[in-house]
Amino acid sequence: MESINLNPEEPEIPWSRAVDQLDKLEPRGGSGGPTCWLTTTRTDGRPHVAGVVGFWTDDTLYFVSGPTTRKAQNIARDPRCSFAISLPDLDLVLDGMAARVTDAQILNRVAEGFADRGWPLEVTGEVVNAPFAAPTAPDPPWNLYAFSPDTSLGVATAGAGGATRWRFSFVG
Repeated sequence: MESINLNPEEPEIPWSRAVDQLDKLEPRGGSGGPTCWLTTTRTDGRPHVAGVVGFWTDDTLYFVSGPTTRKAQNIARDPRCSFAISLPDLDLVLDGMAARVTDAQILNRVAEGFADRGWPLEVTGEVVNAPFAAPTAPDPPWNLYAFSPDTSLGVATAGAGGATRWRFSFVG
């Protein structure tokens, strides 16, 4: 990973500071936890922004979406997207690619991770189901998506200040 300190008057922000907070994302959505704002691109080039519940593990941000939603259609056509997340002491923007997950092992592992954090998901074939409906999403089943960042920008909002851009080598 390469990092660039964007404010030499402040210390460089270590990526571990972002990861520590991403690891603690509570997938409650809405006002119950930090919303992950996903930006995709419409067919005419205009941005589309939607709030999603995110789960970070193994350098990947996972989220769900109904198969007919605008964001799912946009990702199917163009997987490039961005996330904006306001963490406890860091505003973070992640740029990268999203892809639908259909691998049973990954689906089960991520569904368990969501469930461990209070958002129970169950795998049914290549989709996930839930015993609830999300207020801004169609009823389940939902597709699971994996987002892999290639760059990120972090701006400190508390504690040690600064702004840092990271370029990742774990993008595969």
